[in-house]
Amino acid sequence: MKYRTLSLTLLIAVSVFSICPQANAQDAVVKKIIEEGTLNNKTQDHLDVLSNRIGGRLVGSDAYNAAVRWTASQFESWGLEVSVEEAGETRVGFNRGPWFGTLYGDVFPGGDGIHLHFATPSYTAGTKGLQRGHVLIEPKTRAEFDSMKGALKGAWVLITGSNTGWPVERTEKADHRRDSLIRLNEEIARHNNQVIRRYRMQTGDRRMNVDEMQEALKDSLKKTADEPALFYRQMVDAGILGLIQASPVPITALWDKETVFGENSSFENLPTVPDIKLDEHQYQYIYQLVKERRPIELEFDIRNHFRPGPVKFHNVVAKMTGTRYPDEYIMVSGHLDSYDVATGGVDCGVGVTPAMESARLLSVAGAKPKRSILFVLFAGEEFGLLGATAWVEQHKDKLDKISNLFNRDGAPLAASGVAVPKAMYDDFVKASKHVSSINPDFPFTVDTIPCRPKPTRTGGTDASVFAIHGVPTISFRDRDVKGYNFNYREIWHTERDLYTKSIDEYQEHTSVVQAVIIYNLANLDHLLSREGMYYLPEEK
Repeated sequence: MKYRTLSLTLLIAVSVFSICPQANAQDAVVKKIIEEGTLNNKTQDHLDVLSNRIGGRLVGSDAYNAAVRWTASQFESWGLEVSVEEAGETRVGFNRGPWFGTLYGDVFPGGDGIHLHFATPSYTAGTKGLQRGHVLIEPKTRAEFDSMKGALKGAWVLITGSNTGWPVERTEKADHRRDSLIRLNEEIARHNNQVIRRYRMQTGDRRMNVDEMQEALKDSLKKTADEPALFYRQMVDAGILGLIQASPVPITALWDKETVFGENSSFENLPTVPDIKLDEHQYQYIYQLVKERRPIELEFDIRNHFRPGPVKFHNVVAKMTGTRYPDEYIMVSGHLDSYDVATGGVDCGVGVTPAMESARLLSVAGAKPKRSILFVLFAGEEFGLLGATAWVEQHKDKLDKISNLFNRDGAPLAASGVAVPKAMYDDFVKASKHVSSINPDFPFTVDTIPCRPKPTRTGGTDASVFAIHGVPTISFRDRDVKGYNFNYREIWHTERDLYTKSIDEYQEHTSVVQAVIIYNLANLDHLLSREGMYYLPEEK
């Protein structure tokens, strides 16, 4: 009996000895991650390079290709296995240079003019150097066009509507639509003229002004159809310098889909006139001056440049290979591309730089995870989730082996917790046990969520491409813990998406939290359970 007791004691001791060193080694790595991430965090250094040295990173641009090369080299320098994977191509390339504009006229003492605040959508035309011209309000009827067609050459034209970021559509389909509206408006004009003539004959009053006439006949007059740049093709053919539309501030600037992916897109079929989105306050002032027929001119220098395509774009994939389960994965991602009217400091610096810093922290800490960790910087998110879609198509065999995809694409706030299905709860509690010790100002909680319907279509982020295939896409909840008054709508696809809008302490903290949790999840002896993650709609 004594012998058996001694043997059991020895067996327990051996078992504890064989387990504890692994647990202690894992804790030591976590401690090193937290120490390095607290004392020598590089998250904002990565962002400085991406936003301020490289700048706005549209796919199809030299800046995007530079970002691919630089991020790949950084991952390689940290000892990760890196691949640059083709994800698609644009029909032409586009690079944005500086842009300037000034309002001149006799109404300004000293003749210095007023600096104009504006932007142009990506993949739209620039000026032919410095171009200065008079200003007109666009025609809305054939009669108006005929009355001003001789003055359109060399003019900047104010068009109706409010900028939503998109340029005026320049396809044949759009021309046909506008021609139909012009014909419809001619019919409406004939109808309204007949109504007015009958009314004048009945009342005998020929002195009533237009506003009074419209009020008296509001139930009988038809409203004309409107579309910004209704005579677009005719005005371009007449030689206008460009179009100017009012824009809410901050100014949103998206892209010309026809130029990038249109059937007729080529270097020989590029847009020819600038599509300017002008600060709505300045627009209204200029509109009033033109309405009063004041002698003003606008001068613009817009350096939007193209190059012949096709121009390929790529995902950057960095792998820290697992020691026990190399073909199972924890994934971390953000999209590398950004709109170029600003510098992508938040969208998606918020995802890319914590992914990079998490990789660096794991490397510095000497992490040897059991399960592989993939860091993926996706291309073309802004043009329709192109990089994520390409990755899924190229790696369908990996989808069932992805424990979770941590995709970050939102505000630069502090990771404050996760909400997970019940089957994942214990694993996430275990994985986050050290997180609350990182910074007492940023507590971290793990909560549960009910099963949700499996999505049948993609949404607004790269994660949605994975979710429709059943891959868990649990992301961190974010909080503006200290109340820095961040407003995502202020930067989203606008001129204000800059490095200065990122919040250093939140981003740096999130990098450390992410590194700790993905490392601990990668060291589980099992993949995260998908039980209770999604249900099919018919199962409800």
